[in-house]
Amino acid sequence: MRLQLKRVYEPPADIDGLRILVDRLWPRGLSKADAKIDFWAKEVAPSSELRRWYHHEQEKWPEFKRKYLIELQNNPESVQELIAKIGNKKATLLFGSKETMLNNVAVLKEYLETLL
Repeated sequence: MRLQLKRVYEPPADIDGLRILVDRLWPRGLSKADAKIDFWAKEVAPSSELRRWYHHEQEKWPEFKRKYLIELQNNPESVQELIAKIGNKKATLLFGSKETMLNNVAVLKEYLETLL
């Protein structure tokens, strides 16, 4: 499994491989045709409560990461479904946030890599 991260608003590219959106909400202003999503993994995205609490406030990052990892550990079925979808393919985990470094897909990528 080779994972990369990309903002969903960036144009799709051939090098993306399997395009997986990891958000609970569909990105504003983006049509499904333009997004070219292969799989919407909303079940492994942070809970709505955690997402609202974090609100991309950098000082909350360590606690957000800790809480999100707990959510992932408590959701093994959805995580395994995602791993099975990806298989040995190249995949791009897509996110809607303007924050390109401190976001949920960075945590998810790290978590998936520790499992494999």
